[in-house]
Amino acid sequence: MLLDKRRIAIAFCAIGAFLHLYAPQSVLPMMAQEYGVGAADASPIITAGTLAVAATAPFTGALSDVLGRKRVIVVAMALLIIPATMTSFAASLDQLIFWRFMHGLLLPPIFAVAVAYIGDEWPAAEANGVVGLYAAASAVGGFLGRFVPGMLADHFGWRGGFLALAGGSLICFAVVFLLLPTERKFVSAASFGSSLRQMVGHLRNPRLVATFAVGFGVLFNFIATFTYLTFHLAAPPFNRSPAFLGSVFVVYLFGSVAALYLGRAIARMGRRNFVLCVLAVWTCGMLLSLIPSIPAIVGCLIIASTCGILTQASSTSFVAITAKTGTSAAVGLYVTVFYIGGTFGGWLPGLAYEAGGWTYSLVLVLGMLSIMATIVATTWKQ
Repeated sequence: MLLDKRRIAIAFCAIGAFLHLYAPQSVLPMMAQEYGVGAADASPIITAGTLAVAATAPFTGALSDVLGRKRVIVVAMALLIIPATMTSFAASLDQLIFWRFMHGLLLPPIFAVAVAYIGDEWPAAEANGVVGLYAAASAVGGFLGRFVPGMLADHFGWRGGFLALAGGSLICFAVVFLLLPTERKFVSAASFGSSLRQMVGHLRNPRLVATFAVGFGVLFNFIATFTYLTFHLAAPPFNRSPAFLGSVFVVYLFGSVAALYLGRAIARMGRRNFVLCVLAVWTCGMLLSLIPSIPAIVGCLIIASTCGILTQASSTSFVAITAKTGTSAAVGLYVTVFYIGGTFGGWLPGLAYEAGGWTYSLVLVLGMLSIMATIVATTWKQ
């Protein structure tokens, strides 16, 4: 029964963390129009949160290595409700970006520490599967975060959708508070300083550093693809509505199902071979976006979301089970590099999109996929 409670709580940690982070993507064209800005100028609505995550993840990880896992997770989820609510009432673009940044500051204490909790509390043989569950729940949260505002936009505007998501954050907090047991295998670091030293020590592990680089590429491509294909679909000749753009994110559910089989796939193929196959499929899938057809673009998004979730879960589980000490700090470092990638993924492809449309943004995505494959092939050992 305890195991079931832990799994449910971990799932709601993931849903709560990812419910808001990418929520503007489905209504970003509407938000840009309201504030009178273009695609590149609207990108900070996304990247403010990812930049905040990148700035704080290793330090919150180190802090949880001292204070403990559940305490940090629950406090962060409670505080998260404040910026989640205030985003809905932002009167200006600057206010909106501010609350998005504050929201991002509170995310690493949830998802970085939740992954560390998994690495501590489950045996290594089971941890891949639990991280797969976590990744599946993250995909569900990411889908709902985009779907709800998109569906409500026509009747209540994007603000009504974001307010509904704030209610979802409250539900996630309550579930985690009630069901997540206090960690039993956690070994506290002697001090915050010693935890920081452990974190720096992780930077001397070449396999971990290579995995951090893969994480950079994963979110770079995610943000680039799902942000600027949204603009692509909102523009002629497609002219799709916010409701349609929100419904497109149902593709995340394919990745959530696939992630449940992650542990089995890695055990059968090996981590390196599995991820290389996933990256190859991802590259082929991105080419579908060049076909001027809604089914082809949706097919591209299904492949991109599924492959991205599988690559992310594979990398995250590797970090969680490889770092023998300072697990949360190691995951925090991964999260920092991951969200730095997301920040660049919102900015550079935005400039490319304004220069030459989706085709220019796609070139950056394909280039990043080739870099990721090279890193995995040359640095990950079987």
